[in-house]
Amino acid sequence: MSFNHEVDRANVLAEALPYIQKYYGKTVVVKYGGNAMISEGLRHAVISDIILLHLVGIRVVVVHGGGPEISGMLKKIGKESKFVDGLRYTDEETMDIVQQVLCGKVNKDLVATLNRTGGRAIGLCGMDGGLFEAKVLDDGKYGQVGEIVAVNAETVENALANGYIPVVSTVAQGMDAECAYNINADTAAAKLATALGAERLILLTDVRGLLRDPKDESTLIPSLTISQVPELVQEGIISGGMIPKIECCVESVRSGVKSAVILDGRIEHSILIELLSDEGIGTMLH
Repeated sequence: MSFNHEVDRANVLAEALPYIQKYYGKTVVVKYGGNAMISEGLRHAVISDIILLHLVGIRVVVVHGGGPEISGMLKKIGKESKFVDGLRYTDEETMDIVQQVLCGKVNKDLVATLNRTGGRAIGLCGMDGGLFEAKVLDDGKYGQVGEIVAVNAETVENALANGYIPVVSTVAQGMDAECAYNINADTAAAKLATALGAERLILLTDVRGLLRDPKDESTLIPSLTISQVPELVQEGIISGGMIPKIECCVESVRSGVKSAVILDGRIEHSILIELLSDEGIGTMLH
């Protein structure tokens, strides 16, 4: 390894210092999903990023979905995945699988991986301590898919106070019926970030961020204020699946989260680059 390389490495670490100071003791909520969850290399990078942030004194909360795992399990039992307007239609049998896969397998696998890699993680699902309370979304148009009506973040706060990395799966306790509800992970992350008064919400996605021209990654919009959003929706720049993601960010920022970022989870260590360097690589709403 050459001397210049060592100097570069030292510069990178030195550049991180003011950011570590800025986030020290603050809460960052990371919504983890998409490719970053499936690809082995990306998964490893995300896990090590989270542990590094944790070790330098940043309070990291991980919120995860698990769409591909749910689809895989449904396939195993010979049940077809059905979607309505891009949301998984969740009948009672599907909801059982969602709960088993998210609160069981995906959550505990993630906790175990973090622990093996030197973290101290603890798994929670939305039912634990009544963390997410929900009622049915859109009169049951999507089956047992819920919208969060209340967040009781005490369990997460306690875990953070005791030096754990809380890993939260997005299944909620029904308030209008004795059932569990499947919750969109972006929404859950945004609501939890708000309840925790987080410094930063990070939504890991499979896109570069918000692009002026979806076919051209060089047209990334690096930052925007929430007042610019309606205009971009009208112009059709914010469209399709980006609308609900941006709406989550807007709602969280409006409710007290300092900033929210839509970040490319396909880039290794995108979380570290975003938080601890001058670069910032996603689209930030503030």
